Amino acid sequence: MKLFTVIKNIWSIKELRQRILFTLGLLLIYRIGTFVVLPGVVPAALEKSASNRSPNDLLGLINVFTGGAFDNAAIFALGVMPYITASIIVQLLGFAVPYFQRLQTKEGESGRKRLNQITRILTVAITLVQGGGYLQLIRSIPGAVSPEIPDGLFWITNIIILTAGTIFCMWLGERITDKGIGNGVSLIIQAGIIARLPQAFVFEFQKLFGDNKILLFFIELAMFFIIVLATILVIQGVRRIPIQFAKRMVGRSGSSLPTAGARDYLPLKVNSAGVMPIIFAQALMFLPATLIQYVAGTQVNTGRVHMFSDIYSFGYNIAFFVLIVVFTYVYTALMINPTNYAEYLKRSNAFIPGVKPGEATTEYIDNVMTRITLPGAVFLGFIGILPSIAATFGVNQQFALFFGGTTLLIMVGVALDTLQVIESYLLTQKYDGLIKSGRIQGRAATGVQLGQPQ
Repeated sequence: MKLFTVIKNIWSIKELRQRILFTLGLLLIYRIGTFVVLPGVVPAALEKSASNRSPNDLLGLINVFTGGAFDNAAIFALGVMPYITASIIVQLLGFAVPYFQRLQTKEGESGRKRLNQITRILTVAITLVQGGGYLQLIRSIPGAVSPEIPDGLFWITNIIILTAGTIFCMWLGERITDKGIGNGVSLIIQAGIIARLPQAFVFEFQKLFGDNKILLFFIELAMFFIIVLATILVIQGVRRIPIQFAKRMVGRSGSSLPTAGARDYLPLKVNSAGVMPIIFAQALMFLPATLIQYVAGTQVNTGRVHMFSDIYSFGYNIAFFVLIVVFTYVYTALMINPTNYAEYLKRSNAFIPGVKPGEATTEYIDNVMTRITLPGAVFLGFIGILPSIAATFGVNQQFALFFGGTTLLIMVGVALDTLQVIESYLLTQKYDGLIKSGRIQGRAATGVQLGQPQ
């Protein structure tokens, strides 16, 4: 069978085999760390609190991203999320602050190393803040902290452990990127998400089997498969703008003849913003819920509290959808600069057929990006609220989280990236690719790139 042949080919490439085993080994270390509980914490009290918590709670969503470490009060409870937050902040500073712009575009390798140092320092600062909030949350759970440990010792030791845990997770991600396969940080996040998927599958199966609705379970699986396919199509979808290089003279000056310029295309992705709009929108929606928890003892409007604390409420999802669409346009505008594309085409002696170089090319590319971003933004918004739609139709809320949102986009995107790396190894060693026809393409730009416009 084709599957066994592909597996045999993958295993026969020594470097690829070593990279895969190295990656799996580090991911196993990460998963073990998600079960090592912080000192002074009583696991039984945490389990009771998690079981009594509403499945709609935002904390349940955070727990999915950390692979259960958040509810376990593990040493990896914060995971790589502070590092992701720091990376986003540094990336945004690159659009607004000249110093960071220079590091990103002009300093080369030294600038990249400096940005990595800044990101790591910022990660530590964010972890200290988030770690303090997380420990305060644990202390608010009755019986979660052992009375035998002094209060000051509990805070100092666990803040250090949580920070060290996040830094260690970040280090694991960097080692996977360097010596493993794929993007290490993305794989760590994906490992945490996938770790919760079997439990959600089993829970949904038991629920429907007990209600004699086993057929409905297979219908849900079919819908999940269709949604994954649609997500892959949008992630890989590009609008190809044909370009042509100007004619050039071949031969000596006395016998030169004009030759037709080479043809190529400029790939503009339908979803240039990736998963970032959902992350930004979710972070913004977390803020009201966090503030509400601080004033939980006061008299507040229960309808508004419900809107911001229940990820399945109607008001939450309307606001979430609008924010995703807005952030998709904003992030695409930051990432894709039509002027840079036009200038690069001009320097490369290339042009878009029927469009004048310069300002006309800039306007043309901007119009195309605006048109293709709309369906991409609407699709992202739909994916963001799809878990709520699935829950409305009776899907268990644990399983519904995997029907869309950041979890689905991360799983699909990281899987495509990893499979693309594996396929490149196979093709380099003269083997067939992972699929019979065509090529697997990850979230990186497809087609021929004309540069790195920012």
